[in-house]
Amino acid sequence: MNRAIVTESRRKIPSVDKVVCEIGNCDLPRRVIVDVVRHELGLLRAEKKVPNFSGVMSRIRTAIDALQLAKIQPVINGTGIVIHTNFGRAPLGPALIESLTAIGPSYTNLEYDLTSGERGHRATYLEHNLALLCEAEATTVVNNCAAALILILRHFTTKKKEVVISRGELIQIGGGFRIPEILEASGAKLREIGTTNKTSVKDYARALGPDTALILKVHRSNFFMGGFVESPSTEILAKLARTKRIPFVEDLGSGAIVATEELDAMEHEPTPNETLRGGVDLVCFSGDKLLGGPQAGIVAGKRRHIAALKREPFFRALRCDKLILTALQTTVDFYLAGKSSELPVLAMLNTTADELRVRAETLLSQIRDLPLRSSIGEGKGQVGGGSLPRAVIPSVALDLLPDKVSVEDFAAALRRGSPPIIGYVAGGKFKLDLRTIFPRQDAQVLSALRSAAQWN
Repeated sequence: MNRAIVTESRRKIPSVDKVVCEIGNCDLPRRVIVDVVRHELGLLRAEKKVPNFSGVMSRIRTAIDALQLAKIQPVINGTGIVIHTNFGRAPLGPALIESLTAIGPSYTNLEYDLTSGERGHRATYLEHNLALLCEAEATTVVNNCAAALILILRHFTTKKKEVVISRGELIQIGGGFRIPEILEASGAKLREIGTTNKTSVKDYARALGPDTALILKVHRSNFFMGGFVESPSTEILAKLARTKRIPFVEDLGSGAIVATEELDAMEHEPTPNETLRGGVDLVCFSGDKLLGGPQAGIVAGKRRHIAALKREPFFRALRCDKLILTALQTTVDFYLAGKSSELPVLAMLNTTADELRVRAETLLSQIRDLPLRSSIGEGKGQVGGGSLPRAVIPSVALDLLPDKVSVEDFAAALRRGSPPIIGYVAGGKFKLDLRTIFPRQDAQVLSALRSAAQWN
């Protein structure tokens, strides 16, 4: 009896062709739509009860909508988090996009020497200018900072295996990646020293031995430790490393080039320049955080070490393509030309609360007729991207409370829009922090608010 019911239920499952025809126009490729339909119909066949045709179509449309929303696309960031890892970290400015537009459709001199007419070296111009910017003997670039660290470790631990590192620096970065796991993936053997909150230079000195490959210092850029803490400075560790003739590497992560203490409500973030002046042999940092460029891992320091890294067979697997190198060289040139304030990340961090309040008042005046209670609220911006964890940036937000729908449904409607708009809920209100919304996006925000406030 049950088997007969299941058989009868399965007969209600429509054909793939019928469902695809019913879906109609969709901006996904037909093959993708067919694949989703087949997958969903296959799941239905395993269920005891099959919904009617309308229910089947609703389920399949939901699956297609979810896949469409998974496409990489522009979003409007109303969270107040400037370097948002989930949103692609640093947005690229018009000049960088212009450089990519020029390079993308063309052949390039990526590895061609226009002077000699023969094969050349990749990123010669960029590496020269990066060295100038970082005040380093030499630099090179790979596809992210974790890759840079693995490359360094693989090189220095070829013969000797031990990497000396403080327990207080065995941090976890975004996406669940942990420094100990990165080190072990490189083939290195960890020599943990000190405690979580206190590590002295004597701890380092006692740990050094015949199998020590290098001393590694990892900047705690994504969290802060206070109170009963101790950690030797870069200069002190550099002196020890020189005395023992052991390489000394520091992973800065966030890659600040400007003096962050001169920005609003921020503490000092160490720069590659001052770290190198402190005596490290190599420093590595990200390109898409405080530097404000594309995703990349930058290594700067002693010429002989950089040259050795580039000779590593593994280096080829980590190198950047023409688009990343182009965007990064444009970013570096902006710094060298004294135009770094035009980079979107630094421009957002430099925007004053008064400037944001003027925009908020203009926006507020244009949504007073909507079925929602709106006001200008306080925003608490963050740098994000594992940088400056203590910095809370005074900001301005639109505080919105819809009349027809719940705050959660209102937020969901904005996320499903085109472009999606992401804010956050606090104090029972939906908030859009204007610091991370570009002024050119204000018209899109207004349009989206009109649609979401009246949706039910």
